[in-house]
Amino acid sequence: MGTIQPGQHLDEVALAGRFGVSRTPIREALMQLGTMGLVEMRPHRGAFVKRIGIAELVEMIEVMAELEGMCARLAARRMSAAEIDALEQIHLDCAAAADSGDPDAYYYENERFHRALYAGCHNGFLTEEAGRLHERTKVYRRLQLRVRGRVENSFSEHEAVVEAIRAGNPECAEKAARDHVLIQGERFNDFVASLGE
Repeated sequence: MGTIQPGQHLDEVALAGRFGVSRTPIREALMQLGTMGLVEMRPHRGAFVKRIGIAELVEMIEVMAELEGMCARLAARRMSAAEIDALEQIHLDCAAAADSGDPDAYYYENERFHRALYAGCHNGFLTEEAGRLHERTKVYRRLQLRVRGRVENSFSEHEAVVEAIRAGNPECAEKAARDHVLIQGERFNDFVASLGE
């Protein structure tokens, strides 16, 4: 992740050689990435990694916050006891990753946490849309974990989501999940600001 930079040209021949396949599956993969909004297809020029401006990213995070809030609200009403137990186990795995001091390890457990939350809403369309936007913002969500103290705070925010779901409190679950994503946006802004120092 992050080895190909925004705006960089994606050469089909080079990618085919790198992955040991013909150009056809590469072309199909690039078209799928284009529909996900991760790749920009330019006529007669090829495929490029999509650049996302700060304003567009802020808009995506606002929508993501609402989608995750809705997922958490429905999950608090619909998750089975076994699903809640599984979410709590993932949360414990997040704790272990946070304690390791490795933001990348935490990131991967964090991904599992959010996917379990989406699945727990038991609304296939919402799960799909939240997952799609999550994919578009994951690079930026990962970067915000580099801000000092962010991993620990993220874990605490997850704790509030888990507690509200366990209590069967849809309103608190929604607010906790929405606030968690909005805070991620703020931390990303902090990360961007730190790059100028």
